[in-house]
Amino acid sequence: MGNRDVEWEGAANARDLGGIPVAGGGSVAPGRIFRMGRSEWLTERGWAQAREAGVRTVVDLRNDVEQGRRDTDPEVGADAAAGITFLTRPTQEANDPDFTALCGPYMDSPKWYRENLRRWPEKIAAVVQALADADDGAVVIHCSAGRDRTGLIAMLLLQLAGASPEAIADDYEQAVRGINAFHATQVHPREKPLTPDQEAARVADGRRELFRALDGLDAEQYLRDAGLSPAVLKRLRRRMLN
Repeated sequence: MGNRDVEWEGAANARDLGGIPVAGGGSVAPGRIFRMGRSEWLTERGWAQAREAGVRTVVDLRNDVEQGRRDTDPEVGADAAAGITFLTRPTQEANDPDFTALCGPYMDSPKWYRENLRRWPEKIAAVVQALADADDGAVVIHCSAGRDRTGLIAMLLLQLAGASPEAIADDYEQAVRGINAFHATQVHPREKPLTPDQEAARVADGRRELFRALDGLDAEQYLRDAGLSPAVLKRLRRRMLN
């Protein structure tokens, strides 16, 4: 798939979905949908670079309580991201006790993707609707690490576009490795940098669980059952493929 990493200053675990191969010999169009970790990590120069790359919409998959600047985040001016629309479209209920009992303090593996999809189809549909409805220009999707909530949405988008399970797993593997590299440069309240052996095990487990999440999943049917019309899905495919 080549190097899809995005070098916006401050951005963590950032890459373009463009270039991922799809059925029929094509690939996801570059410069249409990007994925990354927390938006608060970008510097003013990083936001300028994102605008130069065509970004006009950011869809934040976190809940409101997770958003906001931390002391270790760069200070940016109020107009640093001028011209970019920010939308909050969480994939989960905040601190849902039943889901937390399953996956711990936060979802950190594709093992829980199907349960997330089962519990909150209306939230997933709202994310996809926002991507389809975004104005001209590129869209960024992000959560905190840019790995699992972002990975969940990327899985649906890529299957909808015609990517193989192997290609989707490759994208997820890059997210695991990308955030681990970032954690090696930062102090994180919960996650510590993995050793090479730990990273290899995490990648293997993540790929295995992602294949399980994809087994029997029909992204288009799921999204239609969640209330999205064929016209919405057509617009989304056009954004990704044309």
